[in-house]
Amino acid sequence: MVKTPTRSIPLFLENGDRLSSAEFERRSALLPESQKVELIEGVVYLAADVRYHSHAQPHGIMMGWLGVYASATPGVEFVDNPTVRLDLDNQPQPDAVLRIDRSRGGQSSISDDDYLEGAPELVIEIAASSAAYDLYEKKRVYRRNGVQEYIIWQVYDRRISWFSLEEGEYIELSPDEQGTIESCIFPGLALDIEATIDLDLGRVLTVLQSQFNIPAHQELIDRLASF
Repeated sequence: MVKTPTRSIPLFLENGDRLSSAEFERRSALLPESQKVELIEGVVYLAADVRYHSHAQPHGIMMGWLGVYASATPGVEFVDNPTVRLDLDNQPQPDAVLRIDRSRGGQSSISDDDYLEGAPELVIEIAASSAAYDLYEKKRVYRRNGVQEYIIWQVYDRRISWFSLEEGEYIELSPDEQGTIESCIFPGLALDIEATIDLDLGRVLTVLQSQFNIPAHQELIDRLASF
């Protein structure tokens, strides 16, 4: 008797699917690389199309800011949209990451199969508004896993929230008299909040580069070089 060949059923991913980390990786590997997909607390989130003003342009500003800092700080790396293996139920894909490699004293490392594993020092998310899950579910996940600093740019609300992890809780940092916030982890990483919201990359980079001569920035470079 000739058996009728069985037709394999495609393994799709849909918003709201509840999967193990292994099954999530198996299914997401079948998607185009351009498709952003995350596993947050065991639940699948598929990103919507990327719009120009609400996401792509702000994303470019932040990548330019991080790129200039990393270029002036040997031992620090910036990454665009990496999938991060945080724990068994969470594989977010943050918009941007600034990290120190584990070999230089950092928290995260690159796995043999080329994933970022562990909590990066700083994570950035671009959110349309304060209603986004970045401010709730993902914030809790980043805090619990030890991401030291978390920046959320709520574009429609014209607001940037910068959180620093202190004694297991996120404390929101406030701008100084010049309207600037500086990282507690990366000395010299200063962000002019108003210029950023106004998409004024020139001013953002001018303020950033003015901090490269402070002693704490050179001390970080020296410390990273000592490993």
